[in-house]
Amino acid sequence: MAQLRVQAGNIQNDFIYLSHNRKVPKKMSSIMEMKEIFLNADAVCFDVDSTVIKEEGIDELAKFCGVGDAVAEMTRRAMGGSVTFKAALTARLGLIRPSYEQVQKLISEHPPQLTPGIRELVNRLHQRGVQVFLISGGFQSIVEHVASQLNIPTANIYANRLKFYFNGEYAGFDETQPTAESGGKGQVISYLKEQFQFKKVVMVGDGATDMEACPPADCFIGFGGNVVRKQVKEKAKWYITHFDELLKELEER
Repeated sequence: MAQLRVQAGNIQNDFIYLSHNRKVPKKMSSIMEMKEIFLNADAVCFDVDSTVIKEEGIDELAKFCGVGDAVAEMTRRAMGGSVTFKAALTARLGLIRPSYEQVQKLISEHPPQLTPGIRELVNRLHQRGVQVFLISGGFQSIVEHVASQLNIPTANIYANRLKFYFNGEYAGFDETQPTAESGGKGQVISYLKEQFQFKKVVMVGDGATDMEACPPADCFIGFGGNVVRKQVKEKAKWYITHFDELLKELEER
């Protein structure tokens, strides 16, 4: 596809006028720009809960520990951006207080379910030589299980770490991890760009914390295949509901 070049100072109303006298709506132009970044990305970073997997891992852990309803409401507020992520995480874990045994039992008895299309999408990205990362406000042990199903190395995981006492009882979480903070996913992406000299990085996710990571991400793709966050759907320049939409973009080019 020939690259479209916008003439400076020639923007009127809701249309962008192009050098060959064609015009396209501004929103369409933005989506086209996002698609070009995606197709030329050095790395694609995925959120995990309600994006790569169908569930919210912390909600599943809460249900397993008998406090599901209260924690689910906290998660909805956190994903909508109405409270800081760290405050919400602290409050939710304070209610759940999961033991090491409970976490391991959850993974073995109720393993996370991959979102349809994600396995094929990650495989295709790998075939193109694109680095794939999982950046999650969820928990390392659960995310590692997900990564193993997608052939994503553990080194490409950035997630929160639960802490336990010697007897396996809950002892808190590692508050030094960037993913424990609002804006932490953006910190991770900045680090990846600096560490690996990535020029174009894409962030894909369902929540406000994912959208906040762009910038430094060069493109944010909102995902509503498992749950639709109103704020994200309204503000994301590119919003999808199935990973086949991204796979199709890769197959056509």
